[in-house]
Amino acid sequence: MKDITISDDIIYIGADDKTIDLFESQYIVPNGISYNSYLIKDEKNVVMDTIDKRKSNEWLESLEKALCGEKVDYLVVSHLEPDHAYNIGVLAEKYPDMKIIGNMKTFAFLPQFFNIKNIDKRKIVVSEGEEINIGKHTLQFFMAPMVHWPEVMVTYEKTEKIVFSADGFGKFGSLDTEEDWACEARRYYFNIVGKYGVQVQALLKKLATLDVKMICPLHGPILKENLGYYIEKYDIWSSYKPEDDGVYIAYSSIHGNTAEAAKEFADILKEKGAKKVVIADLAREDMAEAIEDAFRYDKIVLASASYNAGVFPPMEQFLHHLLGKNYQNRKVALVENGTWAPSAAKTMREILEKMKDIKICEPVVTIKSTLTEETRKELETLADHILA
Repeated sequence: MKDITISDDIIYIGADDKTIDLFESQYIVPNGISYNSYLIKDEKNVVMDTIDKRKSNEWLESLEKALCGEKVDYLVVSHLEPDHAYNIGVLAEKYPDMKIIGNMKTFAFLPQFFNIKNIDKRKIVVSEGEEINIGKHTLQFFMAPMVHWPEVMVTYEKTEKIVFSADGFGKFGSLDTEEDWACEARRYYFNIVGKYGVQVQALLKKLATLDVKMICPLHGPILKENLGYYIEKYDIWSSYKPEDDGVYIAYSSIHGNTAEAAKEFADILKEKGAKKVVIADLAREDMAEAIEDAFRYDKIVLASASYNAGVFPPMEQFLHHLLGKNYQNRKVALVENGTWAPSAAKTMREILEKMKDIKICEPVVTIKSTLTEETRKELETLADHILA
């Protein structure tokens, strides 16, 4: 793992995990994931979160090396999800005089994970804006409920002007992976935090009142430069605004005829001047990637075969994922296919109607098994309407 430098007094003690197959048992992470943890060395030594059990030994070695024989005085618990909190019990046992800093909800949930001796004497309950001085450094705490658990809080270190942002500003991928931040941060955001845009907006308003020089998340790289870029991305994502002018075509096809129609529609859109067209086969696309792209672009086309008087399962799964992530504020076109009783459009519409500010373009195009000249003309008309 490459060396991660924060400052003279703040030491990175996290770890990369490149062998994990699925993050949270559902998200493909081809370049792994980082579990970030930090040690602030001062008159009082403070650990900012622990890490996942998969890297416990590595984390403990890094912590002991950074401590140079000293003890841990405080543990700040930003988030109790096990990928960040697994080693709370280990640390509490290793340092019996260590105090644990959290909020009321932290300590409401903590006994569900750990049985820590004398917890009532060891806990320090902080509230919004409260500060703890540890020497040269002062920690200020801000609550961030539902970003993305109820107990989440962020910490602002006032001397070096660093925000420890919990899962906020996180990203898939190990720290030694060289890749564009936005792509995997976007996929991470919409799949992990996406439902809670209102709560993220509330957190951004709090951060706007602070002089922030660095952001240290619990996953992904430490952000040191051009912070306005990252904050702007979070503002766009959390306000459910489209990020790019383009058309995302998501199709689910059984024998290939709906796929052929979707690809032809992509060509029609390009011929009519669409700035960008992205097409995905939902039966084979990484679902997290599909969700990311659905949020990224301002227009989406849903093309699906009918199935069991409903819609083909990959499309149904995709739409329910979008509903669960609070998908909204988009223009949508529907294309259905069915040999004897087309039903996909009705089912897709019923799910879309549960979402906020969704505009369904007309006409809904119905294909009877294969494309004809007539349905090609209908696709032409639909393309005009979605691009209008």
